[in-house]
Amino acid sequence: MIELKNISFAYEEKPILKNISFKVGPSESLVIMGPSGSGKSTILRLILGLECPQEGEILIEGQNICTMKEKLKREVRKKIGMVFQDGALFDSLTVGENVGYYLLEHTDMSDEEVTARVTQMLGFVGLDADEILDVLPDQLSGGMQRRVAIGRALLSTDPSVMLYDEPTTGLDPKATEQVLNLIRKLRHERTIATVVVTHQIVDAISIADRFVVLLAGELVFDGGLEELRDSTDDGVDTFLGPFRASFEKVNRRQFVR
Repeated sequence: MIELKNISFAYEEKPILKNISFKVGPSESLVIMGPSGSGKSTILRLILGLECPQEGEILIEGQNICTMKEKLKREVRKKIGMVFQDGALFDSLTVGENVGYYLLEHTDMSDEEVTARVTQMLGFVGLDADEILDVLPDQLSGGMQRRVAIGRALLSTDPSVMLYDEPTTGLDPKATEQVLNLIRKLRHERTIATVVVTHQIVDAISIADRFVVLLAGELVFDGGLEELRDSTDDGVDTFLGPFRASFEKVNRRQFVR
C-alpha cells in the first residue's frame, strides 16, 4: 500500500531524513516513534505529497507520488485520510460543516444529502449528530474533536490509507481509549492501512503491528513489539529508556500477535 525507498530529505540544507526505507501493507498498522525533531511528522507530509524528497521514491499503491504532477497527486490524495495533531478543525465552521466540508465544496450534493452523509459518519465515529451537528468545535471535548477530525477525513476521501499525527496527545484516558478503539475499528472494518506518529508507548502497543524508530533522521529499528522490547541497539535502548516502565505495565499476551 505504501513504500518508502531510500528517502532522504533536507529543509533549507538541514538534513531531516537520511536514507529511510519501509513498507506498509493493506490493513497493517505501523507506528512511527522517535524524539522531537527526528523527522516523524515529515514522513507523513512526504506520504501526502506535500513535500518532495531530494532522493528516493514514495510509492502509494505502486505509484510514485514524488514524480507526479499536482493534478495526479490530488487523485492519489483521495486515497489518503489525514488526521492532524489536535484535529485541525475549522474553528469558524460547525461540526456538520467541518465533516461535510469536502462534499459541500467539491460535489453537487444537496444540503440534505450532505447532512445525511455527515449524520451517518458521526454515528460511525461514535458521536450523536443531534447533539453536536450545529455546534462549533471549541464546544467539544478534545476526544470528540479528534473523532470529528477522523470523520472528516473519512468523508472527504473514502481512504485506503489513514495517517495520524499524535492522535491521543493531550487526551484523558477515556477519550484516548475511544480514539484508539476507532483506529482499530477502521483497520478491521474498512481494510485501511494505518500510519501513526506517536510518543505514547502504551497507546502504540495497543494499535501497532510494526514499529519504526527514528533517531536524528535515521531509521534505527523496524520490527514487531517483542523485537522492540528486546532490542539491544544502543539508539533504541536510549530512546526507550524512559518508557521501559510502560512495557512492564502491559500484560505479556499483548506482545504476542
